Amino acid sequence: MIDLNRVNKKFGKLQALDDVTLTFDAGKSYALVGPNGSGKTTLIKSILGMVIPSSGEIFVDKENIKNHWKYREKIGYMPQIGRYPENMRIGQLIDMMKNIRGNNRKTDEELVHAFNLTKILDKRMHALSGGTRQKVSAALAFLFHARIMILDEPTAGLDPVSVEILKEKILREKDEGKLFVISSHILSDLDDLSTHIVYLFEGKIQYHNTIANLKEETQEGRLGKAIAVYINQNSFQHTLQE
Repeated sequence: MIDLNRVNKKFGKLQALDDVTLTFDAGKSYALVGPNGSGKTTLIKSILGMVIPSSGEIFVDKENIKNHWKYREKIGYMPQIGRYPENMRIGQLIDMMKNIRGNNRKTDEELVHAFNLTKILDKRMHALSGGTRQKVSAALAFLFHARIMILDEPTAGLDPVSVEILKEKILREKDEGKLFVISSHILSDLDDLSTHIVYLFEGKIQYHNTIANLKEETQEGRLGKAIAVYINQNSFQHTLQE
């Protein structure tokens, strides 16, 4: 569904992505993990067309995304920090997004109702707590039945009940054949939501396999512990220590 072929990105002397070749398949959920500065955000923004690779190619449904913006209709994106017009009301923001995408589209407003956003549609964005802003971002990401979902720190700032609502939504949508790419520092959430893991370090893919395989290799039952053991066992950790 998404294919990256030898993708490189440099910001000056910084090699943010280093020869990344990767495939994300439909019906699977990928945990995208790595330390700060490992290239996760650059990888996500490259797929979204917000960052242009220095070299290499990215395909969505076998079509090169270069100079081709229509593919973005297939993607639902939840940013780590949602930045919206501060004086706009929640209801106005939702209506604006519907208008941009086309009012004739069938929408999925399950999260709008599950998060009780219908009761605060008149609240302005600048008056929202961080958690409520996260709920708005999640509701917008799922609003248009996108087949590809890219979620960046989706549960950060959410209360426990809202976390479970969002998790259940993700798992149901994955079972319906959608692709999920989820970046998070909350590894217990990734353990619940993901089937595969992509570990980035210094812009390179250091591990790409199933979470079950990683746990078997490391003889650890928890994803967080399995990643820690893997890092300590492999030579790329020496580069970090040096």
